[in-house]
Amino acid sequence: MPTLDLKSQLHTLINLQAIDTEIYILKAEKEAKPKELQAIEDAFEAKKQQLAGLEKSSLDLQKQRKDKELELASKEEAIKKLQTQLYQLKTNKEYQAMLQQINDAKADGSVIEDKILELFNQVDQAKAEIDKEKQRLQEEEKVVNEQKAKVEQRIKEMDERIAQLDGQRQQVFPSIDTKILAQYDRILANRDGLAIVSVKDNSCLGCNMYVPPQVINLIKMYERVITCEICNRILYINEDD
Repeated sequence: MPTLDLKSQLHTLINLQAIDTEIYILKAEKEAKPKELQAIEDAFEAKKQQLAGLEKSSLDLQKQRKDKELELASKEEAIKKLQTQLYQLKTNKEYQAMLQQINDAKADGSVIEDKILELFNQVDQAKAEIDKEKQRLQEEEKVVNEQKAKVEQRIKEMDERIAQLDGQRQQVFPSIDTKILAQYDRILANRDGLAIVSVKDNSCLGCNMYVPPQVINLIKMYERVITCEICNRILYINEDD
């Protein structure tokens, strides 16, 4: 291949690499977007679960209150029965014993009433907390939807830019020798989207390994494509350097 031709080919590859580097960066960013969306949704779901936990606690408190109300009703019914039996007793000893039993039952009922009042307060507090949490969740949902919309908009922008860059790639292809292009594409796929790099200060800018002077001389001769012995990327000399 003529010297000038290979030099021109490498220059075209450098331009192609600039396109492919942007594509690689955009695709890497795009690949991370589903996880970003999932993280946003997971965080919101955790807050929804927190609300569900508060609602469950509130229901548990209401159930406890109802159970105590049934227990109090049962206790009051038992007291009524005891009071009915009280006047049927014949001895003072039996009367006093029954009276003590009634007083003990009333004391138990008083304790239950206090617990019911306490549960009423706890239920009211729980409902107030649930209402606040629902309000916070509504506000949070707006923020979450805005965040998701931004991510989705960014994905759309990246897709459009990638399509534009793919079009630019297609325009470059005809000016590159098919064998050189095949070599370039193979390296591009295996080396994280970086197929052609310059040599600076006797170092390959792809892997930072030492490039011997004789290899640099071969690059400058433009007789064939020279690759790095370590990372296999195509090497060129930036004449501006």
